Amino acid sequence: MVTYVIRRLFQAIPLLLFISVIIFAMLRLTPGGPLARFENDPTISQEDLNRIRADMGLDDPLPVQYGRWLAALLKGDLGDSYSAHRPVSEMIAERLPNTLKLMSVAFIVTLLIAIPVGVLSAVKKYSWFDHAVTTFAFAGQSVPIFWFGLILILIFYSTLENPFTGGPLFPSGGINSLDKEGDFWDGLWHMILPVAMLSLAWVSWYTRFLRGSMLEVIHLDYVRTARAKGMGERRVIGRHALINALIPLITLVALDLPALFAGAVFTETIFSWPGMGRLFYQSALRRDYPVLMAVIIITAVLIILSNLLADIFYGYLDPRIRYD
Repeated sequence: MVTYVIRRLFQAIPLLLFISVIIFAMLRLTPGGPLARFENDPTISQEDLNRIRADMGLDDPLPVQYGRWLAALLKGDLGDSYSAHRPVSEMIAERLPNTLKLMSVAFIVTLLIAIPVGVLSAVKKYSWFDHAVTTFAFAGQSVPIFWFGLILILIFYSTLENPFTGGPLFPSGGINSLDKEGDFWDGLWHMILPVAMLSLAWVSWYTRFLRGSMLEVIHLDYVRTARAKGMGERRVIGRHALINALIPLITLVALDLPALFAGAVFTETIFSWPGMGRLFYQSALRRDYPVLMAVIIITAVLIILSNLLADIFYGYLDPRIRYD
């Protein structure tokens, strides 16, 4: 197993280099740029634009710019933001805790709902409960996530009132009220609508996927043998069927783990959540190359590591899998 992990890590190096080259070139070749906001300003002359472009290093050839960025990255320097004029590492350090808090809660809520509902839907196949879950899963996968977020704001902020305060039932955005900065319960109250928006797609997808995986497992020979030995149904489902049905689900969960860092662009933007997703969106509008490159590269590293983690869990859950 150790040899396999080391081999995979070495194989990831050329992949990350290839990803960085492609993303770097695509960002630089897109129309506009970090100087676009200055070009229509009559108070800024062409000489000023040329000087700013030179200070940013944007007048150098692309290979030179990439080499300079890669050399700084290998030293642990993510660069300075063009728009905020601050180190990118500081900006990420400020936003990352907010994203971790939101995405972790949404992830836990998703698993707590999707796993028991998916298992129960498979056990009670073709019952009214299964039909209801299937309908919800298809609807949740079909509804645009940004539209669902706007509907949540329309209903729970603009329409319904809090019976105790007379104000909106839930806040429309932000991480805390202005007069309750750092308050735990107020922060939890602000988190309800973003978590509901995030969990919709995850719960729908995980539930449907786990149901199909369970239906493939519960009719296999070893499950029937466990029942024939007199083992209780709950133990058969939980100890034998579910463990093997979770193996395909691990791939989906592992691929979604990088979202704990990258955040959710739509959710954080709609609910004004000061996290990584909103930072990425704002940086994309400003063509803030250092921030965009840092977020994309770190996300790519996390995706590769999460896939490796999924393979390791495969070997743990299924004794037939060996990486020797």
